[in-house]
Amino acid sequence: MKLLKRAILAILALAVIGIAGFLAFGPGIVEKGRNAVDEHDPYPVSAQAAALHKSLVIGDWHADPLLWNRDLSKRGSYGQVDVPRLLEGNVAVQMFTAVTKSPAGLNYEKNDTEAFDNVTLLAVAQLWPVRTWNSLAERALYQAEKLEKVEAKSNGTFRIIRTLADLEDVLARRAAGETVTGGMLGIEGAHPLEGDMANLDRLEAAGYRLIGLQHFFDNELGGSLHGISNAGLTDFGRQVVAEVAKRGLILDVAHSSEQVVREVLEMTDIPLVLSHTGVKNHCETKRNIDPELMKAIAATGGVVGMGYWEEVTCDDSPAGIARSVKAAVDLLGEDAVSLGSDFDGSVKTTLDTSELAAITQALLDAGLTEGQIRKVMGENMMRVLRERLSQR
Repeated sequence: MKLLKRAILAILALAVIGIAGFLAFGPGIVEKGRNAVDEHDPYPVSAQAAALHKSLVIGDWHADPLLWNRDLSKRGSYGQVDVPRLLEGNVAVQMFTAVTKSPAGLNYEKNDTEAFDNVTLLAVAQLWPVRTWNSLAERALYQAEKLEKVEAKSNGTFRIIRTLADLEDVLARRAAGETVTGGMLGIEGAHPLEGDMANLDRLEAAGYRLIGLQHFFDNELGGSLHGISNAGLTDFGRQVVAEVAKRGLILDVAHSSEQVVREVLEMTDIPLVLSHTGVKNHCETKRNIDPELMKAIAATGGVVGMGYWEEVTCDDSPAGIARSVKAAVDLLGEDAVSLGSDFDGSVKTTLDTSELAAITQALLDAGLTEGQIRKVMGENMMRVLRERLSQR
């Protein structure tokens, strides 16, 4: 009997140690595999490209580091974005997008709304507050709280941008030579609204300024580009689109079905954003939408953010990213193209945000003018932000 008790206690102890080890190391191991940066020698950057890069106002419409438990106030040894690396890359404004649901079997072709949710497992494994385990709204609110903690720990080098005045202050401080970068909050898919418009008030109060309608699955607002229905907007989706337009928030149609994009175009007169994508006639994939729809987005005065990963570029090297950007400029014009890295969004890349000078070099090599590079790297994004952000 004593031997049996000892065996049971030993098994329980091993189970506890195993669980503790998983909670301590498992999420980090998962992220290292999900957000890998290819090993590479330092990218060559000419004196001309380095000087140009230093003078740029750089903005990125999409990155997902808030999903993970890294301390973003410190330079990480893995992953792709944190405050020190944003500063090293000379980034002025980074959109931090909150992922709140991600279906198992994630793919660009078809995902079931009822598929097992990977973010639930990640929230539990990373010991997020219990309130986040079964509420998408609470997951979004918690990620906003995480960004506030990053701001508090940054010693003034990172500021959350909520208003036009905040944006102008960050840009003015940078122009005066201060070491500072700005961050904004966006939602990747509006399912954290949970079908209740009151949750839009909560998200807006928490600092969210960009609202993506869908992610990898159909939701209460309408069809996803990767869902089952290929449907347009629901009645609730139309209400949300109207509210986003009225409130001075930014509307993002990345991951939305092409029918949703058409209906949003029909019912709005604001500059729209397609935050992270590629160009279909340059890289044929379900993830990249119809070029004519991209032209219609550009015609709103909006922008298309070009991604850095292979599935949308067909070549994720700096030169390949530059070719993707050039294809977008050729298709849409130099005023409609931005950056949308999808850093830390479960994508493998060939560089992290500290190495963006390599993209500036590649854009020069691809034949873009300095004026075009300034627009693509950030000026187009700043224009849309200035049009949409409120003064207070």
